[in-house]
Amino acid sequence: MIRSSILLISFLMSLSLTAQKRPKIGINKKAVIAAVEKQQEKMITMSDQIWALAEMAFEEKESSKILADYAESQGFIVERAVAGMPTAFVATYGSGKPVIGVLGEFDALPGISQKATSAKEPLKKGAGGHGCGHNLFGVGSLAAAVAIKDLIAAGKLKGTIKFYGTPAEEKFFGKLFMAREGLFNDLDVCLDWHPSDEIKANVQSGLALVDFIVEFNGQAAHAAGDPWNGRSAVDALELYTTGINYLREHIKPSVRIHYHIQHGGDVVNVVPDYAKLWVRVRDTKREDMQQVWKRVEKMAEGAAIMANVDYKISLVSGLHEVLVNRTGGAALQKNLEYLGDITYTDKELAFAHGIQEVTGKPKEGIDAKVRPMEETKEHPGGGSTDVGDVSWLVPEIRLGVTTAPKGTPWHSWAVVACGGMSIGHKGMVHAAKALSMTMVDLYENQKLIQNIQIEFKERKGDYQYKAILPEGPPPIPIGSN
Repeated sequence: MIRSSILLISFLMSLSLTAQKRPKIGINKKAVIAAVEKQQEKMITMSDQIWALAEMAFEEKESSKILADYAESQGFIVERAVAGMPTAFVATYGSGKPVIGVLGEFDALPGISQKATSAKEPLKKGAGGHGCGHNLFGVGSLAAAVAIKDLIAAGKLKGTIKFYGTPAEEKFFGKLFMAREGLFNDLDVCLDWHPSDEIKANVQSGLALVDFIVEFNGQAAHAAGDPWNGRSAVDALELYTTGINYLREHIKPSVRIHYHIQHGGDVVNVVPDYAKLWVRVRDTKREDMQQVWKRVEKMAEGAAIMANVDYKISLVSGLHEVLVNRTGGAALQKNLEYLGDITYTDKELAFAHGIQEVTGKPKEGIDAKVRPMEETKEHPGGGSTDVGDVSWLVPEIRLGVTTAPKGTPWHSWAVVACGGMSIGHKGMVHAAKALSMTMVDLYENQKLIQNIQIEFKERKGDYQYKAILPEGPPPIPIGSN
């Protein structure tokens, strides 16, 4: 009996200490948490609708409409089809300073359709799927914007909130065209989040990249009867890719080069007169990436000379690395620590273990503990994002929130599965709370905005942003208007 009493007292004391450690928050932060929770059912419905649609880059008609219509129903002024993109939009509420933006994405990836199950099973064979969690991304960001709108409407906060519906992040990088139109120029600070397998304020950069197309044109001939009359475009393509692969030994470990053969001849008995290759070069710094880019482009000329064919190079687009803002990250970190970890049911943990078993990963479950704020690395790994370009125009605060089990292969069916069920839903709601709480800090604390902008200017230096884009309109697929 005495032992039981001692254990009870110890337990109550630990609860008391935990409560003391948790910082207090103001009434406006409590209000945005409540506003997100009030939207939770609608958030899940919208997210699941976008998940099922799984629309590709610049084809996100219904997904974009779901978000834009919801913003409009909440009192936002919505400008649709901005920057020459039918599925891009900006939703605005309020007036005056500060002007805070939040980004939302909603495009899917091709060929990874999946049911919300832990066994690989396409929802629709050959169709797309949200293997990067963008069905969660757009909805979570918009819910945060709506929570802020409620406070502006009630007179609790002053300023303007903008939600950016940004299409085609996976392929054509829609934010570049929005940046070229000046749509981010009036912002004081911008925020975004991304689905992940961990929770943290994201203070790492990413990889700058460039996309370009290489085409070779030769002379067709009968492959057996008179091949000497042919000049093979595919010979040039193979020589070119061989050159790229030999180059890999002589570039920095931070560089990544990928290519996709888009056309390599039509039939086996014809010397092919046309070949086409999509090439991507990445590095942690834009200047270093550009040096490798120009070298790889020059190699195409050598391949064309060796095969005695003509060649053409066409720029598709390119991305800047992310300009980190640690001051903004620190503000976000405090709100993450207040919210704490995400917890899961036994059923959700079993689902996670199933995903890990099928994908050959250790059965570690789900990592949803709030990570301490990291030191910013000079040369981080990872991928690329068109958020990077926004970050060179306005200070960007970035967030990652768990929506899939630890070690889940990204851009895969496994992430699609998690994004269509409660593991993904919980991460989305958590992200909306953290974003809206951090925006409250910005509206209430002009000094915080000033400090964020001071760091932004110091890191940017004298660089004048210029998008890596060819002239002309976005490459909208035929029939997508």
